[in-house]
Amino acid sequence: MAAATTTTASSSRIGSRPTIPPGLHSDSFNPTSISFSSNIHGLSLKSSVSKKQLYSRRAGAVVITQTMDRVEVDISLSPRVNSVKPSKTVAITDQATALAQAGVPVIRLAAGEPDFDTPAPIAEAGINAIREGHTRYTPNAGTMELRSAICHKLKEENELSYTPDQILVSNGAKQSIVQAVLAVCSPGDEVLIPAPFWVSYPEMARMADATPVILPTSISEDFLLDPKLLESKLSEKSRLLILCSPSNPTGSVYPRKLLEEIAEIVARHPRLLVISDEIYEHIIYAPATHTSFASLPGMWDRTLTINGFSKAFAMTGWRLGYIAGPKHFVSACNKIQSQFTSGASSISQKAAVAALGLGYAGGEAVATMVKAFRERRDYLVKSFGEIDGVKISEPRGAFYLFIDLSSYYGVEVDGFGSINDSESLCRYLLDKAQVALVPGDAFGDDTCIRISYAASLSTLQAAVERIKKALVTLRSHVPV
Repeated sequence: MAAATTTTASSSRIGSRPTIPPGLHSDSFNPTSISFSSNIHGLSLKSSVSKKQLYSRRAGAVVITQTMDRVEVDISLSPRVNSVKPSKTVAITDQATALAQAGVPVIRLAAGEPDFDTPAPIAEAGINAIREGHTRYTPNAGTMELRSAICHKLKEENELSYTPDQILVSNGAKQSIVQAVLAVCSPGDEVLIPAPFWVSYPEMARMADATPVILPTSISEDFLLDPKLLESKLSEKSRLLILCSPSNPTGSVYPRKLLEEIAEIVARHPRLLVISDEIYEHIIYAPATHTSFASLPGMWDRTLTINGFSKAFAMTGWRLGYIAGPKHFVSACNKIQSQFTSGASSISQKAAVAALGLGYAGGEAVATMVKAFRERRDYLVKSFGEIDGVKISEPRGAFYLFIDLSSYYGVEVDGFGSINDSESLCRYLLDKAQVALVPGDAFGDDTCIRISYAASLSTLQAAVERIKKALVTLRSHVPV
């Protein structure tokens, strides 16, 4: 809204010539147009007043109104924000949701969210927390009850010894990772990230004014990091290595022997810390087993272990994760959180205590979900293995299939256009097959696409049939 100043001039009678306001000369006063300059806080403003705006009659007075022109607003953003890319998984999920709400029968396999309900004992604990009045702020780091339960879990399941002051509970594992990166990275530091990677890792590094250094892996090696490549990329600027096992987006699980080789390299670089993202820890398929990086010799002091409740316990909407590590680092994260969001939901924390009370690795409730995920994985691996030109690395954990469909690139489709990368292929599959998937370029590997099998088997069967038909059409155009 334009700013205005008002001057009231007395008049002997309504309709007489208004008194010239102070500061205006009679020979320059023209009621048709007034121009003037004003200086407010050092900002020069110019304004003009039309005859209509100039005066109005009110109780024997003429009100002269001077209306300033609108001032252009500086809409520039910080370089930090401009360096960050939006999440493609979120964007595609939102697009697919919008299509579904518009009546388009889209099968949504983009989001990394279990399709199961939160187990009843956990939900009941949350409901009881409300009924019993546990609805106030908690300590910034989390309730002592929950942090003690996390310490017990880490000791029993991961052979890791922590005290409650070495645990920080946050609003999701994502917040835990962001705070860890912000706490330890300085401008110019390097964050080493094996690719394919979770879409947020490089952007988190950029938010900390650090430089992401991408370490490519191969589908033929199950997308596992080559220790020799890691060693070749380390420098005095290397500050963080981010490991995710089981992996999003590949489902790869790092065997203990490989982690030990990586740990030996890390130990030779005093500045290098490790973020071990273990959010999919319990969604793992035998004979694969999970190893916490901090449990390896010499790694406790330099590892920040991230975990949470969203994936294994189907608690995505409860927004609860945590970090465990040396007190010096966790206290720094705690300080950031105190000025950022403060403590996590009191209700979610009560529910999390119940989740950890379900038994080792989540007990029967989690085992039932993992059994269903495995059945779905087996179906997808078999089905896509029957399609020409598809390369697969069988997932050992999580609920994602990261498949190489690059043999279908280089095709021109009538009514659609060119398919020359993972993004255009995913757009084609959304358009022609009405299946929402995530392009691999979002994860640092443009040869692949990610399929989330956090959906019922019948939904996956329908999706596979649609994808097969769409790919058959493409196959007829693929050069031999």
